[in-house]
Amino acid sequence: MTLFEARQLHKRFGDQVVLEEINLRFEERQLSGIMGPNGAGKTTCFNVLTGRYKPDRGQVLFRGKDITGFSPEAVVRQGISRSFQIMSLFDDYTVLDNVVIALPEVRKRALNPLYSLDADSEVRDRAADILRRVGLAGREHVNAKSLSYGERRALEIGLALATSPEILFIDEPTAGLGSDATARLSELIIELKESTTIVMIEHDMRFLFGLADHISVIHWGQVIAEGKPEELRENKWVQRSNLGALA
Repeated sequence: MTLFEARQLHKRFGDQVVLEEINLRFEERQLSGIMGPNGAGKTTCFNVLTGRYKPDRGQVLFRGKDITGFSPEAVVRQGISRSFQIMSLFDDYTVLDNVVIALPEVRKRALNPLYSLDADSEVRDRAADILRRVGLAGREHVNAKSLSYGERRALEIGLALATSPEILFIDEPTAGLGSDATARLSELIIELKESTTIVMIEHDMRFLFGLADHISVIHWGQVIAEGKPEELRENKWVQRSNLGALA
């Protein structure tokens, strides 16, 4: 079943056309990958899909509902969340408090002067459960700045999961990771796939091809190929490109 769809998306910045007639479909409970060379338009596409940019034309649909042009906050309220290529964490806060602050119920209560985070055991238990899911159990009370780079990546995914999304967009999760941290991240994503639809931009083709159910290739702002990983390995255009060698 199609959970999320983009139809005929077009985006330009000044005279530069970045996305041209982009069509994408993401199926429920699958991991959909987006690949392509640097400058192909992948992150711009993510930004349009998740509300950071409004398309010049085209539609974005979630469960059949038109959410085109919704603000990032309104997109999150629909059940859509994302992580970013460049991480943004509260380094001087504990790992647990980073997740607590990201919980929607905490954000709603934050303006109440009588509300105490420390006294709310329910939200702290929920945050601890999220940390367990992303492999950070036992690290709750260290400051985020003390985490390794791979642990920081896991925490950022935890922040995205704090909104209980139906679909999670992840941008370049292996960037800067070594082989051990990449292997742990792979295990995490395999576990998340059981309950969450995932869309992932990834430059590490071995990583992406080992996890994705379906992959779309974006180049020159267009979708130039798509299919299952084994189908893309046989695609003549992909074979002739550097992407083919990596795949």
